[in-house]
Amino acid sequence: MAITRREVTLGAAAGAAAMKARAQTSAAWVTPDSEAIRRILVERIDIQKDGVAAVVGVVEAKGRRFVSYGPRMKGVPGQVGPDTIFEIGSMTKVFTSLLLAIAVQKGEVSLDEPIQKLLPPSVHAPERNGRQITLIDLATHTSGLPRLPTNFKPKDPLNPYADYTVEDLYAFLTSYQLGREPGAKYEYSNLGGGLLGHLLARRAGGDYETLVRTRIAGPLGMTSTAITLTPALKARMAQGYTAALEPTPNWDLPTLAGAGALRSSAADIATFLAAELGFEPTPLKAAMAAQLAPRRPGPAPNMQTALAWLISSVNGRQIVWHNGGTGGFRTFMGFDPQARVGVVVMTNAATSRGGDDIGLHLLSGYPLLPAPPPRSAHHQITLPPEALQAFVGQYDFAPAASVFITRDGAQLFAQLTGQGKAPIFPEGANAFFYKVVDAQLTFERGADGRVTGLVLHQSGRNLPAVRVGP
Repeated sequence: MAITRREVTLGAAAGAAAMKARAQTSAAWVTPDSEAIRRILVERIDIQKDGVAAVVGVVEAKGRRFVSYGPRMKGVPGQVGPDTIFEIGSMTKVFTSLLLAIAVQKGEVSLDEPIQKLLPPSVHAPERNGRQITLIDLATHTSGLPRLPTNFKPKDPLNPYADYTVEDLYAFLTSYQLGREPGAKYEYSNLGGGLLGHLLARRAGGDYETLVRTRIAGPLGMTSTAITLTPALKARMAQGYTAALEPTPNWDLPTLAGAGALRSSAADIATFLAAELGFEPTPLKAAMAAQLAPRRPGPAPNMQTALAWLISSVNGRQIVWHNGGTGGFRTFMGFDPQARVGVVVMTNAATSRGGDDIGLHLLSGYPLLPAPPPRSAHHQITLPPEALQAFVGQYDFAPAASVFITRDGAQLFAQLTGQGKAPIFPEGANAFFYKVVDAQLTFERGADGRVTGLVLHQSGRNLPAVRVGP
């Protein structure tokens, strides 16, 4: 849901929280068997009603195994499986940064190369105090660039990246002023990941998808990993659902593809993890090792970031991982390089937990996150359609973060920029609440009675947003 989880950023926070939770000793942890994994999925989907379907893959020295549960599309025959296609969201950034490591090996770029050298001469990348943004800054989320560009104004909140153009990207870079020096601090940036993919494709003289196919997917035999799906791959694509388990469209990221455009299957990601763990011979072995060599501080005290990969310290062990999220999918992949175990979790609903806690549990023994609490503290009332229409519009929290209020008949929906859409329900003339998460919206009116803004109440915080349209 839009309010609970900002793709990887809050996924990382969830991972950090899980790692600080009441942990068991993980030194002797053994990954659960397939029946135990199936029980986790049944509990999550059938009992807790917090998902539609999931595929879990475990990669070990003795081989690979998969556990699948739930429908590829609600109400339609056919279950998900290892070959089902999911949007993998920000897991794409791992592939983008692997492309960086490969390009370094090929002598095409260097990690400390300023991004200005890879841009057209007419485009001027921001810098501060003489410090230029470098490729390693983009790959480690330390560039100083924001999560999204300030001129990111999607026409369709259900497909927010689709209309953001290369011209928009270049205009942003030329006009933006950094608030701090590059390399100074971790700040997760979809913009940075997308820009990195764009620059590497420019330097190689091609497009991002071709680069992934020829340099990673092809050599590894990952035949189900792509952006543009063939008819055969489309036939295996899972339907995506919001946190409220309502169907939602797929996302397209033509300009910022390196941030989250890839689609893949659990079987393909297991192949990728097997190569990372050394179970499969691969020409990418050196580049994969090089991708893990740089270390900078991550989003939490017990976390570091390599080139896109997050490394979490868990009772003396290291878990290497990344997750992803789009409007209708939540995914996770990770591995323990010492125990030589890898896990992939693919889900087709944008729920707050996603598959992060399942993946971390299978890798380390840390506890699964509890189910979201029931939302029974609010009393729903009925407002007429004309009253609901008064709230419809765009409200800006910050230059690159907005919430879009839309109406379908007697139902209002709220959608944060780059997130899934969720229904909101009236409990007063200007007060609404979510049922899928513990959050509320209070709308504000001017002296003339017109709605001028809103306040999001969540986790003890009150975040104001100004109405900018229509």
